[in-house]
Amino acid sequence: MIEIKNDKIWLSSPHMGGEEQKFVNKAFEENWIAPLGPNVNGFESDIESYLQETTHAAVLSSGTAALHLGLQLVGVTRGDTVLCQSFTFAASANPIAYLGAQPVFVDSERQTWNICPEQLEKAIKASLNKGIKPKAIIAVHLYGMPYKVAEVQKIAEKYDIPVVEDSAEALGSSYQGVACGTFGDVAALSFNGNKIITTSGGGALVSKKASIKKKTIFLASQARDEAPHYQHSEIGYNYRMSNVTAGIGRGQMMVLDERVKARRENYKYYVEHLSDIRDITFLDEPENVYSNRWLSCILTESYERREEIRKKLEAYNIESRPLWKPMHLQPVFKNCPTFTNGVSEELFEKGLCLPSGSNLKSEQLEKVVELIKSIG
Repeated sequence: MIEIKNDKIWLSSPHMGGEEQKFVNKAFEENWIAPLGPNVNGFESDIESYLQETTHAAVLSSGTAALHLGLQLVGVTRGDTVLCQSFTFAASANPIAYLGAQPVFVDSERQTWNICPEQLEKAIKASLNKGIKPKAIIAVHLYGMPYKVAEVQKIAEKYDIPVVEDSAEALGSSYQGVACGTFGDVAALSFNGNKIITTSGGGALVSKKASIKKKTIFLASQARDEAPHYQHSEIGYNYRMSNVTAGIGRGQMMVLDERVKARRENYKYYVEHLSDIRDITFLDEPENVYSNRWLSCILTESYERREEIRKKLEAYNIESRPLWKPMHLQPVFKNCPTFTNGVSEELFEKGLCLPSGSNLKSEQLEKVVELIKSIG
């Protein structure tokens, strides 16, 4: 019989590697308690070295800030149209509204659960038929699974529309051997507390252009002109990452590959022990795709079955979560144009994220599996 314990099993909790404190302590010792300093520069360099592909990274206060600035830097302004993957977290879409632009939501395909190239092209053609050229495409590597990069890129190039790559959940993932976060005209990373590595809160904007990094830092630092006094010719933001939190990031980068390995092992364990359960299926990696498996997700046969599993885990103090509710179903975006095929609504209805942290113990994984099997 399974015993109820008060120790909570989290969906995805922070996991320190041990070296973070060294960088943080140095920031205190040198009094670099500011949104600039050696850790900021070092963290950016660490990210650039990891991603390769001649990238340039600017670390910011959040992944949402990176998406906001990314959209602005590809030219999105008030009244523009932005095509956005519907099956995602709200932070992918909210920055469109920050800029006063119009979101148009595009449904997913089943192979990766990400933006559907067919629906994407339909959305572009419909917009062009109205005499409106979309200003940007937001494509998301959901749960660490790369979207269909080649197909999306082909469409983006055909219609000359920049891609804002939301790689918030995909640091450590790759497509055809190339790191996620390097495909879009700009890309956003997240270091939120639940991500593959964390700075407690934080993010980064990535580009292959040094000029984009320079402009990002300018805008993220209140857009202060070069002058002995405070002068501003543009609207800026307080989006720069602090030297203290960047120190946490430096320590986290040292264990990133270990964290990816651990999460992939979690996924492998679930597949090995739950695949023979009725109606439970998993999202496999397509050929030449490598997912960091940020979250391990299952699909069930129905909403009722999903809720049966979720509530059973909840009763034993185990956190699980339904897959993202699509943006086109969110009350705040209810009046936005959408191009749907039913995929994301079905995934939301039937899908569940299981505990996936890199710090999960074997007995915790066993408990999750045992509880799901006990339902029958």
